[in-house]
Amino acid sequence: MKTKLAIYQVFTRTFGNRILTRKEYGTIAENGVGKMNDLDRTVLQQIQGLGITHVWYTGVIRHATCTDYSLFGIPQQNPHVVKGRAGSPYAITDYYDIDPDIATNVDKRMEEFENLVFRTHAEGLKVLIDFVPNHVARQYKSIAKPEGVEDLGQGDDTGKHFDMQNNFYYCPGEYLDLSGVPTYDYATGAETYMEFPAKCTGNDRFDSHPQQNDWYETIKLNYGIDYCDAGGRSFHYDPIPSTWKKMTDILLYWAGKGIDGFRCDMAEMVPCEFWAYAIRAVKAHYPEVIFIAEVYNPELYRMYIHSGFDYLYDKVGMYDCVRGVICGERAAVSITSEWQKIDDIRNHMLYFLENHDEQRIASDFFAGEPRKAIPGMLVTALLYQNPVMVYAGQEFGERGMDKEGFSGCDGRSTIFDYWTVESVYKGFWNKKQLTNETKSLLLTYQRILKICNNEVAAREGQSYDLMYVNVQSDKFNSHRQFAFLRKAEDEVLLIVANFSKDKKYIGVTIPSHAFEFLGLSTGNVVMTDLLSGDSLSATLEPNKQVEMEVDGYYGRVYKFMIKK
Repeated sequence: MKTKLAIYQVFTRTFGNRILTRKEYGTIAENGVGKMNDLDRTVLQQIQGLGITHVWYTGVIRHATCTDYSLFGIPQQNPHVVKGRAGSPYAITDYYDIDPDIATNVDKRMEEFENLVFRTHAEGLKVLIDFVPNHVARQYKSIAKPEGVEDLGQGDDTGKHFDMQNNFYYCPGEYLDLSGVPTYDYATGAETYMEFPAKCTGNDRFDSHPQQNDWYETIKLNYGIDYCDAGGRSFHYDPIPSTWKKMTDILLYWAGKGIDGFRCDMAEMVPCEFWAYAIRAVKAHYPEVIFIAEVYNPELYRMYIHSGFDYLYDKVGMYDCVRGVICGERAAVSITSEWQKIDDIRNHMLYFLENHDEQRIASDFFAGEPRKAIPGMLVTALLYQNPVMVYAGQEFGERGMDKEGFSGCDGRSTIFDYWTVESVYKGFWNKKQLTNETKSLLLTYQRILKICNNEVAAREGQSYDLMYVNVQSDKFNSHRQFAFLRKAEDEVLLIVANFSKDKKYIGVTIPSHAFEFLGLSTGNVVMTDLLSGDSLSATLEPNKQVEMEVDGYYGRVYKFMIKK
């Protein structure tokens, strides 16, 4: 049976943390940290019960941190090149190791990860992890690499800015200059960080003077592109660059641990030629492993899909559009033009309303009210067969309004600080504190996400956008309402999303072309709303309206059967 991916993102370091100190810039001793073992059978069953098929464990590979694990043989990181006390999970210090923060027994951290994969699979869920291919931490050094594996940077000719077999880019004869980077309290008194020759910075900064807004804690990996060639950017892929081989070996290593897919960070900053090489190599051994790319340039979408990616983020398209509709800045009918732009690759696009990079829906910076997301969830989860993702806490209305430390009050849940996310804490470990409003929100998310795979029409059915015939209807406000059909076999879903705060009496026109395209039949039908259980008797005729009542910030998912 075909599965529609419903991904649940877990930021592992904060997810299971139940210490409520939440001191700004607090240490691990003060604020605590979540562990892999917190994701036990009960927790995983709750996630699976939400309608989830895949769990994305964010931040499990060892990354730079200010916490000292030198007693365990783990190199200590200089705080001047670590963002926040806990550090960014995208500044990797060892691609072959597990983050010690999230281990109950640091010496057995890999075993704990393997057990987490086993537990997740036992509950019928698949495992995704990050692959961070574009950059590593300033002080990258693998202590866990398998025997015979050459480390990144080992053997580089540091006297050259670029060499196709170097893993990094260098500024020969220059020290790294961090004078443009602020010193934070947690780094006060720490030994000055020295780097010679300076390595070039992860966000394609090819000099030795990164600034505050650069990814100054990282260094750029070299995939055979000379960005500073006198004649412009030049490409050197023959023979195969060293970095291609080393990074492919890392992917194969983790695939061998039984993980089911990779979310590839900033994939568009790495050449498509590498992805074609690496994905082909991985799928030759592990054909079921999926690859999800973080790509923000729509002009590159098809190129990255052609290189082997199964799915791409649809951030600048569907996310930005639906966010605008939720906030009243765009008309609901604009959703149609977004999917039409990439209709040929629509089933490859990953839809979401939250992730670790984006602001929480309920934050003051986004919608300020979690229920405003419900019509957006109906659209992103049910419009097509493509994957949908939710971020842990989204289903509980997490506001993201904490001022945690390095991550200030910006509407996001921190990825740099030791912290407890209040909604996740309550939703998994202190349910008696959940309000009735939160319980109702959770139930709605659960109903929507379960429809994704419980209903054949949502899982693998055809889609039919109804907006073009309803845009000028007197009983349909195309600025605040969106409607579409899904159909598979003899089952049909009529889905209506109401982005308005007010209850609306809506008439949805179903055109004659929809009857022809989907093979609908005319006559009287009884529709059942999968969200509420309400029934609606309606007469289906071409170009006639189906009338219904829809609550504000809500919708209908009416299911009916085609008469044979």
